[in-house]
Amino acid sequence: MELLDRPLEDLCAEARALRDEGHGRLVTYSPKVFIPLTKLCRDVCHYCTFARPPRRGERAYVTLDKVLGIARAGAAAGCREALFTLGDKPELRYSAAREELAALGCETTLDYLHRAAAAVLEETGLLPHLNPGVMTREDVRRLRGVSASMGLMLETASERLSARGGPHFGSPDKAPRLRLDTIAAAGEERVPFTSGVLIGIGETRSERLEGLRAIRDLSERHGHVQEVIVQNFRAKPGTRMAAAPEPSLEELLWTIAVARILLGPSAHVQAPPNLSFDDFPRLLDAGIDDWGGVSPVTIDHVNPEAPWPELERLRAATESRGLELAPRLPVYPEWISGRWLDPQVMPAVLRASDSLGLAREDSWSPGEDGGIPFFPRDALPVDTRDELGEDELERLFRARGHERERVLAAADRLRREVCGDEVTYVVTRNIQYTNVCYFRCGFCAFSKGKLAANLRGAPYLVPHGEIIRRCEEAWERGATEVCLQGGIHPAFTGDYYLSVVRAISEAVPGLHVHAFSALEIWQGAATLGLPLEHYLADLRDAGLGSLPGTAAEILDDEVRRIVCPDKVTTAQWLEVHETAHRAGLRSNVTMMFGHVEQPLSWARHLIRAREQQRRSGGFTEFVPLPFVHMEAPMWLQGRARSGPTFGETLLVHAVARLALHPWISNVQVSWVKLGREGVAAALRAGVNDLGGTLMNESISRAAGARHGQEFPPEAMEELIRAAGRIPRQRTTLYGEVADERRLASFGALPLAEPWNPPVKDARLSAPPRLVRPGFAAALTRSS
Repeated sequence: MELLDRPLEDLCAEARALRDEGHGRLVTYSPKVFIPLTKLCRDVCHYCTFARPPRRGERAYVTLDKVLGIARAGAAAGCREALFTLGDKPELRYSAAREELAALGCETTLDYLHRAAAAVLEETGLLPHLNPGVMTREDVRRLRGVSASMGLMLETASERLSARGGPHFGSPDKAPRLRLDTIAAAGEERVPFTSGVLIGIGETRSERLEGLRAIRDLSERHGHVQEVIVQNFRAKPGTRMAAAPEPSLEELLWTIAVARILLGPSAHVQAPPNLSFDDFPRLLDAGIDDWGGVSPVTIDHVNPEAPWPELERLRAATESRGLELAPRLPVYPEWISGRWLDPQVMPAVLRASDSLGLAREDSWSPGEDGGIPFFPRDALPVDTRDELGEDELERLFRARGHERERVLAAADRLRREVCGDEVTYVVTRNIQYTNVCYFRCGFCAFSKGKLAANLRGAPYLVPHGEIIRRCEEAWERGATEVCLQGGIHPAFTGDYYLSVVRAISEAVPGLHVHAFSALEIWQGAATLGLPLEHYLADLRDAGLGSLPGTAAEILDDEVRRIVCPDKVTTAQWLEVHETAHRAGLRSNVTMMFGHVEQPLSWARHLIRAREQQRRSGGFTEFVPLPFVHMEAPMWLQGRARSGPTFGETLLVHAVARLALHPWISNVQVSWVKLGREGVAAALRAGVNDLGGTLMNESISRAAGARHGQEFPPEAMEELIRAAGRIPRQRTTLYGEVADERRLASFGALPLAEPWNPPVKDARLSAPPRLVRPGFAAALTRSS
């Protein structure tokens, strides 16, 4: 009774506090299309204009072609949800429905719904949310395989409203018991579910509380109710309730506030903005955290008289309360898991989602052609003067809208303080000496092995002679560095890596050898039975200058068990680099992001890199590597997101600058993955280094990147100057480049075609970790 008696102002204040406790500043909406599969219905709700009887010359059901046309228009407009709304079991009332279903080869409306939802999911990538009315558990189970979520408004828990004279009289599917049974069935079948109450149809406030408690009880029992809608009745001409009084705004705000209080801080509470017209911003004052579905393509077929507010108006209203608007999927982040989603649906959900489980903000992906969605704007920098811990870093990674601009501005300010306006780059050549590998990294489209034999390109192994030729050619073109990486060939021992370094050092002694990831070092030492410190000392003495920070991926073993289960662990990666630093070798640290991990893993990665740098001090730079998804096996298999969004990409560079200060002062951007426009934007987000000119690049290209293989010095410096910054060519260790080297790097002759001879005898099955005796010596002789 306390809720019935408390002042509205007090209820709203408590509701807002609970909303902020559970959801912070985030308010969501679902960009959707509305697909009215059929407007026939066996029920006769006295307030409804959606349902209507058959009309001569009109189809009972929307055709599949029209369904797909609506969905494709929505996909082109950036929608993520296909909302299927339809009348309840019209075939039980109308012969026209039965006859059309028979012609379609279906027995029931739910059969046709299954077919339509499956087609939308498969052909457009939109995620179906189904509102088909009362269902059995078997109905729910079948539709689960073609939908991301389902819904059924309880509307009311009052049986009284189904009696003669009530709004639900003559509507058997509006019986509260049947509707609660459907909500329970969805919980038993582990379906993310939407429900809610409809206010102003004759119920009392006590009956509203009864309905909300019934939904809460089912949610607590099954954990599946992902959002609760509080919808206000609007009188419609031509209905039996056309003259009925509508609930006041105060009644709506009261119901929203008590819903938030009853359901708690973590619940998602929604109210449709279009049904409150110009007063819709006030709904935020009662504690909602979601606006529901908003369509740029279709009308609200249930309330056609009430258009959705334009997105910018919705955003302005949200920001007027100090909140941030973000698009979401029909399934909320908390329910994106194998427990709640069918395996046939999960790939589409992952591909549409960002690192928070919300909808991707845009269509940008690393490595793809096309413009960037936004450029950083001037903003008041966020205060990050103290060292940032895990919680603070995760919060910064979640920034959106204006708060994100402030994070980028803080990183840009710190970059200016630490590095000035100088932007560095190195003239280097990448050599991937083999694409044969017996490890099973789910993100790698480059390596060739038994599990990757179908990917582009044949297995190859570059002989020593060709490696030397490429190094000599690079030297002639002004290079100061060669970067060597490749797959872990089953026949390689640590002697192979030593032989390559010796050959390069003897042939081109002035060329810095930046080579071999922690995986190659670990495997090389293991195959020779040597301690890491001994093997790294041997490599150093043979001419190795530094190590790339690749194979780090994400320094969080929970993630590594998914993306690279047989690779070195976090501790092993760190051990290799700490040992290298003790041996006098420098290295960098990379982070590949945008696949299966979340911002917490980014925070852990940065903290581990920072702690390692405190201990050993050998990292020269931090290099974020956005996941290029297009040809990656785990994306093709539906097990990964489509790379990071552009906003996430800039945030990772910016937060890295803030988190790693003052221990690592250089933050690099990958032009291969971001392209020229993306690089220019990153230069406003804490970046001070553009990495290498590369000359050849195979790994990102194999994954589908389209930004080329070489970024020559002329283009590098043009881009840097266009950003208002000062270019400086550097060495691997950030030293000055000799004038002779710099002059040779400009106007370089075109590269000869690289020779990657096929490996006809490459063993494509995973072998033991030991090696074929004498292989390295045979390679050297053959070169």
